Amino acid sequence: MTTTYAALLRGINVGGNRKVPMADLRALMEGLGHGGVRSYLQSGQAVFTSDHGDEESLTAELAEAIEERFGFAVDVIVRDHAYLKAIAEDCPFPAAELEGKQLHVTYFSAPVDADRFAEIDQAAYLPEEFSLGDRALYLYAPNGLGRSKLAEHLAKPRLTKGLIATSRNWNTVVKLVEMTGG
Repeated sequence: MTTTYAALLRGINVGGNRKVPMADLRALMEGLGHGGVRSYLQSGQAVFTSDHGDEESLTAELAEAIEERFGFAVDVIVRDHAYLKAIAEDCPFPAAELEGKQLHVTYFSAPVDADRFAEIDQAAYLPEEFSLGDRALYLYAPNGLGRSKLAEHLAKPRLTKGLIATSRNWNTVVKLVEMTGG
């Protein structure tokens, strides 16, 4: 059975560092036997179909191929359409009423529980807020991610230890659902 996935690459093509041209990424993925490979923006999203593997094995395969091809390690998370759609549908914030830059999803490589973030006094960061989902964290930052004190705190290594974590704004979240939906 063929499944449509999105690959989320962390920290590429930022400030001229760790360059992964999207045409090269698409060719690499096609060379791995994936079909319908399309990229979105330059910041590390690719959609593809595969009839072999699962999220974990596809993640490992792609991360290994990227390191071999480009000469540096890149954190990768692969998620299927059903998961991406559920994340969008389960958003605890009024996404339709917000600008895309105000709402973000951080995708995690594994499940996280509330205990990991228990030290954070959410009231101290209002009106910014966060909420946990299925291997994801939703962040409402009304003034954008760049000005968010809560986002800065959430990115501390001790909170993400042992995980791959990569964030996308709401516009990208919605676009990936559309692109993987066929």
